Amino acid sequence: MKYTAIILILMQCCLALKANSTILHKYESIFNFGDSLSDTGNFLRSTGGHAPTSPYGKTFFGHSTGRYSDGRLVIDFIVAGATALDPTFFAARHIPALTMTNHSLSVQLEWFKKLKSSLCTTQQDCDTYFKKSLFLVGEIGGNDYNLAFALGATFEQLRPIVPNVVGAITNATSMLIEEGAVELVVPGNLPIGCLTSFITTAPPFIKDDANKITGCLNLFNKFARYHNNYLQRELRRLRKKYRHARIIYADYYGDALRLFESPVQYGFSKSTHVACCGAGGPYNFNVRMMCGSTSSVCKDPSASILWDGVHLTEAAYQHMAKGLLEGPFTSPCLVA
Repeated sequence: MKYTAIILILMQCCLALKANSTILHKYESIFNFGDSLSDTGNFLRSTGGHAPTSPYGKTFFGHSTGRYSDGRLVIDFIVAGATALDPTFFAARHIPALTMTNHSLSVQLEWFKKLKSSLCTTQQDCDTYFKKSLFLVGEIGGNDYNLAFALGATFEQLRPIVPNVVGAITNATSMLIEEGAVELVVPGNLPIGCLTSFITTAPPFIKDDANKITGCLNLFNKFARYHNNYLQRELRRLRKKYRHARIIYADYYGDALRLFESPVQYGFSKSTHVACCGAGGPYNFNVRMMCGSTSSVCKDPSASILWDGVHLTEAAYQHMAKGLLEGPFTSPCLVA
């Protein structure tokens, strides 16, 4: 949606991946290309301070850090309006779309190429450096659809562009491997039909077709699965081409959906679609009055899956990170 953010390239040195207090793998650097699901503050930097303010960050940091949640994100545990495609792509096809910046995946890749010269001087040095690095290519692509849906685009308009969105993701993955990356995680799309933003703004015929167990909107989730299935098929092709690389698919869809299917089991309230931070109403969500300093904020964010109706809470991201590290939501396993 227009209120999401971007991530440029995130590096965290000497970071160990941990699960059950056991060191599983160590990376000297992490490079992340994506959107607001993994932005740790780059949108804040790129816009000169125009990023979410309090109560964002209240749970963990105690202040806003540019992260679109009440605290940490998946990337913080396992180791924002960005799109996979450039805005000109949508304009040429008369598809309604809106981006806050032109920090598409191709732009982020150009930043990476410029950064590379400051990290290593020879190809041999780069190969050595990148063999000790983890590359996350996403989650990205969700905003290509979300922004367009928000402005009235139809399933019929957006389904044909899925190959283009997936192509941008796999081309980026291929380029990074050619640059020396050998271990890459490529996440799929979230179950967007479970997000408050979709549930509150969808037309009646879509709302009437909600899942009886989760309350999520079937048509939007079906679209997310279509994207994810297409992405997995293309990743299988890349694995055959680059047999020396580990290309890992991260099932964000299944990882997040289980929280909506069994919220109490994971410590969440049964009111799974109510946003913790918002402008009031049945779902505490108003697309014209997003989460901010004057918003209504729930007493215990850890009991909510959704933070602002678009992004998840720290508690939800922590469960997702555990699912990625300990399984079964990566293929092949993230930790070999």
